[in-house]
Amino acid sequence: MGELKELFKARADAAVAEIKDLLKEHGNKKIGEVTLAQVYQGMRGITGLVTETSLLDAHEGIRFRDYSIPELQEKLPKAKDGTEPLPEGLFYLMLIGEMPSEEDAHQITSVWQRRSHVPTHVFHTIDALPITAHPMTMFVTGVMALQTESNFAKSYAKGMSKKDYWEYVFDDSMDLIARLPRIAAYVYRRKYKFSEHIQPNGLLDWAGNLAHMMGFEDESFKELMRLYMTIHADHEGGNVSAHTTHLVGSALSDPYLSFAAGMNGLAGPLHGLANQEVIKWIFDMREELETELPSKEQIADYVQKTLSAGKVVPGYGHAVLRKTDPRFTAQMEFGKKHMPDDPLVQTVWNIYETVPPILQSLGKIKNPWPNVDAHSGALLVHYGLEEYEFYTVLFGVSRSLGVLASLCWDRALGFPLERPKSVTTEAVKSWLAGNGEIWE
Repeated sequence: MGELKELFKARADAAVAEIKDLLKEHGNKKIGEVTLAQVYQGMRGITGLVTETSLLDAHEGIRFRDYSIPELQEKLPKAKDGTEPLPEGLFYLMLIGEMPSEEDAHQITSVWQRRSHVPTHVFHTIDALPITAHPMTMFVTGVMALQTESNFAKSYAKGMSKKDYWEYVFDDSMDLIARLPRIAAYVYRRKYKFSEHIQPNGLLDWAGNLAHMMGFEDESFKELMRLYMTIHADHEGGNVSAHTTHLVGSALSDPYLSFAAGMNGLAGPLHGLANQEVIKWIFDMREELETELPSKEQIADYVQKTLSAGKVVPGYGHAVLRKTDPRFTAQMEFGKKHMPDDPLVQTVWNIYETVPPILQSLGKIKNPWPNVDAHSGALLVHYGLEEYEFYTVLFGVSRSLGVLASLCWDRALGFPLERPKSVTTEAVKSWLAGNGEIWE
């Protein structure tokens, strides 16, 4: 393993044991305004951010400007002959704080259509990556290549007043959101469709055009994209992708750099990559059981096998929610409307009836209910989008709406550089021994 690596491993093992003992004895002691356990365990429960666009309630789920998912589905403007909300309307709501009119939403559609041109060098940069690269790697690379177009970066280099920061962040955000469907579709067609690319349709809405450029012309798939982009758009500010975008933006990095950083967080298995883990788990279960539609008894046995192997059931549990994720429910209702007889979708519903009681019986899980990731993959597979590694890219396109609306507010409100205090374990031990305070 190498001398340095072995030395590090020994030191790390000793530190893990020492910290475990510290938290067992002193975890509830206050260090400043928070507990020692919170300092060491991911800052859970520490309120330290202001995010105007949405709020996550443990019992009601996500609310966008105080509107629930069902209310958004009812009140947001729709595409012509459509029944699902337009993401353009949600962006307006998050940015302005008021429910948009039909005209407001369609005006944003028109603006994004005009701003959607992607320079050729962006495609060349993506093409420089091996075809084996993960779709998120290609997607983030495309976003980084687009940074050459940043209005904020160019204007900051020339010198501008702080009171004008918001305006250039706003322009960059609108440009970036407009261009993301083109980049995402390019990645999809390059990796999975032999680089047979499809040009944009300037008459389609933002999500509908994404479906078109990917090669899906079914109107109900376009409806799914509108729903998907709406319900995945934001999840208050503490999740990794939102917090990272905010953090990097606080250094006055432009929206391209900030969003790319957030997307690198979204690509993690504990965040946005979870949706591909769900569908992979279901595929593996069906393959092992040699059936497209496992019974609830078979599912229960497979779940127990998963848990016995020290693994989690992907798509179940949430750090904040204490009920079924309303985003899961919205997708379940979509499935019942458009594909009630699909075996994979029915399997998702059977898992929903089977898993929570098993997890509840363990007595250690606060939330045994499904989150948004538990359902989305099955809907996509129904339409032929089986390349589950790409699902996180779709998540990323959607998440741009919330994190970039928030970034506009960060600059408009003049939020400062984010710089929390950190401490060492040695300093903690000294403080526990009574040698002064360490949080000042």
